[in-house]
Amino acid sequence: MYGETEPAAAASERTAFRQAEKKYKLYKLPSTKGRGRSRRRKKPIGGGVGDLSEVVDFHALLAGGVELPAGICRCDCPGFDLPVFRFLDRPGFYFIPGALSTEQQGFWIRESLKTFPQPPNRTNLTALYGPIFDLLTAAKNQKVLLEVQNSDGQESNEQSNSGGKTRSINFKFVEHSKIEKGETRRSTTATTLVRKLRWSTLGLQFDWSKRNYDVSLPHNSIPDALATLAKKMAIPAMPSGVEFSPEAAIVNYYGPSDMLGGHVDDMEADWTKPIVSISLGCKCIFLLGGKTRDEVPRAMFLRSGDIVLMAGEARERFHGVPRIFTESDQQEISGLVSQLSGDDDRFILDYIHSSRININIRQVY
Repeated sequence: MYGETEPAAAASERTAFRQAEKKYKLYKLPSTKGRGRSRRRKKPIGGGVGDLSEVVDFHALLAGGVELPAGICRCDCPGFDLPVFRFLDRPGFYFIPGALSTEQQGFWIRESLKTFPQPPNRTNLTALYGPIFDLLTAAKNQKVLLEVQNSDGQESNEQSNSGGKTRSINFKFVEHSKIEKGETRRSTTATTLVRKLRWSTLGLQFDWSKRNYDVSLPHNSIPDALATLAKKMAIPAMPSGVEFSPEAAIVNYYGPSDMLGGHVDDMEADWTKPIVSISLGCKCIFLLGGKTRDEVPRAMFLRSGDIVLMAGEARERFHGVPRIFTESDQQEISGLVSQLSGDDDRFILDYIHSSRININIRQVY
């Protein structure tokens, strides 16, 4: 996943943030007696590496019965009817546990795999294959993306980092049976491509090589339903009477061993406007640090349906995702299993069993 450059990563090896990343990435689940009954055991029996005792669990705090830890408060926001938590020493950060219903989560997972990678939106696959249409449908039908020698395929004039045109890439989806033995042209199964998805960009397109928004690239507006959701969820972080204006979104796709290195989101013009970050799929650990990597970060669980807001001073803080939990008794996606139980969702359910999706919506200007 995107994050630090290699020199920056080497320089930060000894920082508090880096140590926390390593701690949670290397965490191993404790062994348990009676594996079939382990889901009900609150304190598994030893054998693990590291511990999660310092990870804040906002869902447990929301359930009540425990006193709020020092430095954490629950706040009431006028015009907003969902519970919101804050860290007193990290202004501008808001945690909304269980913000989305299971039905809403299922809807946005489908959109993230079916609609959001559609051109003119760009993905990490675009530079290699050009624009790919209907990737999810092709994966469900077990098709193969094959390089073609004529204009009958999907064509894209890719641009170099300097803006000049380089080469045309021509690919199209074909039935697996149509690929002849000894075929030398490049080919990749659609299922493999879905698993290789790491990001897609909605609305104004983000240029990863320059780390800015390229308004010259073709793009559609943020989907209305996503814009409406973002405006509603942004309320706790917005000044009274001011409405959030969604202009871009980055969708991150995490596989079983993926992490998001510590970074600062500083590409937008006005940092007083929040990033609205939606978590979907497997549970993960999220780190919120300080304005340098030397400050010890706070760790917290993010579950499917949780939403985080980062505005103002929080935008200057390093943050990242060192670990997602894909183990069957740690994913915490039982509600999604029933929500995605239909035949048409079979591929999506298989995907989300070992994946996490994050949609973060931004006001660019």
